[in-house]
Amino acid sequence: MDDVYKKLASHLNNTPGGFPPTESGVELRILHRLFTKEQAELALNLFMMPEPVESIAERAGMDTQTAGKMLAEMSEKGLIIHSSKDGMDLYMQAQFVIGIWEYQVNNLTRELIEDFNEYAPYLMESQGKQKTKQLRVIPVSEAISADMEVTDYERAEQLIKEQSKIVLAPCICRKEHEIMGKGCGKPLETCFVFGGGAYFYEERGIGRTVTHEEALEALHKGIEHGLVLQPGNAKKPLNICMCCDCCCQILKNIKNNEYPARLVNSSYRAVVDEDSCTACEVCADICPMDAVTVEETARVDAERCIGCGLCAANCEFDSIGLEPVEPADRWEPPKNTVETYMNIAKEKGLM
Repeated sequence: MDDVYKKLASHLNNTPGGFPPTESGVELRILHRLFTKEQAELALNLFMMPEPVESIAERAGMDTQTAGKMLAEMSEKGLIIHSSKDGMDLYMQAQFVIGIWEYQVNNLTRELIEDFNEYAPYLMESQGKQKTKQLRVIPVSEAISADMEVTDYERAEQLIKEQSKIVLAPCICRKEHEIMGKGCGKPLETCFVFGGGAYFYEERGIGRTVTHEEALEALHKGIEHGLVLQPGNAKKPLNICMCCDCCCQILKNIKNNEYPARLVNSSYRAVVDEDSCTACEVCADICPMDAVTVEETARVDAERCIGCGLCAANCEFDSIGLEPVEPADRWEPPKNTVETYMNIAKEKGLM
């Protein structure tokens, strides 16, 4: 591989999302599939801060017109992020995940998917080392009882209702599994994107703008199919992902760990009322982390439970529910996405 791709890999690894090296060099193959050599060279001059074309062109030693045209093309391909302010085009570096990879949902090939699936375990392992994750887990509303103290930022419906712009996009994890002939049949349009990110998605045809009512309908449809709610890890998130343990790279890798509860930012755990439990096994069947086992009654392994609430939402006898974790272990997300990534960067020693 050319040195420029190694430099770009290192540049991406210095973002909060990371892009760790491997012995096989699969991460370089991915970059080679996505970036031309010229695009890779220009990408080295972008950082996670919006800048005008003139500043980037000067840093890259290019004329403004050439740089502007290339930056627009790279943004269209989902390799970098475009925004505008007062009529001025601004560009910034995109992380690989969450970022560049998700923007490829309409550009997937079997070869790219195979490379990503080979690389994903390394990427997930790298991201799992920080206390602050890019996503958090919140309970489905059907699992929230009247006596539970749940904040607005832990309620998906409330997060959706607060948005002025919502784009509903396909889940790249289920999309890639469908392409490879391994689809699970669960809903595809399950990624909610808000704010500035919604405009970026819309401009690139990655998703479609929906009303609050349409978004809530999609939310409840996903919950009915047993999808886990994972909003961005901030009180004011820019997205909500609805994930399944069969396709989602994050959940799949967490599930493979002995202690999934230690790898997520969540504030709830499932508990069983053994007196009313009928051992019907519905909770065990729907649990995405295999945290529930059933003998005479259901039992929850607290080290595996991530507090998604799917078990409680599907128990017709109300024999399993959620309770808050110990106060010291409750997760209070950063106030916004910028703070989230600043925290991750500090935890990684990037600043």
